[in-house]
Amino acid sequence: MDEPISALEFETMLLARHGYLSTSRTRIPEGRLDRSAYVVLSRIELDGPMSIGQLSDAFRLDASTVNRQTTAMMRAGLLQRIPDPDGGIARKFRITEQGRRRLHSDRETNVNGLSQILRDWTAAEISDFVEVLARFNRDIERAEGAAWPRPLPATPAGKRAGDES
Repeated sequence: MDEPISALEFETMLLARHGYLSTSRTRIPEGRLDRSAYVVLSRIELDGPMSIGQLSDAFRLDASTVNRQTTAMMRAGLLQRIPDPDGGIARKFRITEQGRRRLHSDRETNVNGLSQILRDWTAAEISDFVEVLARFNRDIERAEGAAWPRPLPATPAGKRAGDES
């Protein structure tokens, strides 16, 4: 077996194990989104409203699994069903204001946790790591035939390019 590839497999297993990046020791800290809600809300935030079928395709999950997840997120006030803005038959899910607030709060917590973990890294080391990790993710997406949308880069004023607010 190729030793560097085996080492990479082990390290990616550990990375997935960590789950949340905050320094909390609880499984899902009180008030935090579970991992599936965090990822679904992040995807909808990037792509806009999505149907069960679109979410199922995006996550490579059975529609019944996505239906259970979105139902739980609607009950929690994170998502709402809306008519297709493009006039299609399928109803779509849109993030509620509460969902957006919780997603952004969790993201800020994750960024703060990463900042603590990486506090001894140089800016160049962090940049290099992001570049390699992004390439790794894009290569996985290419192999799966499904690219994941990326946020637009931040502008000097701190807003994301394309933000209207």
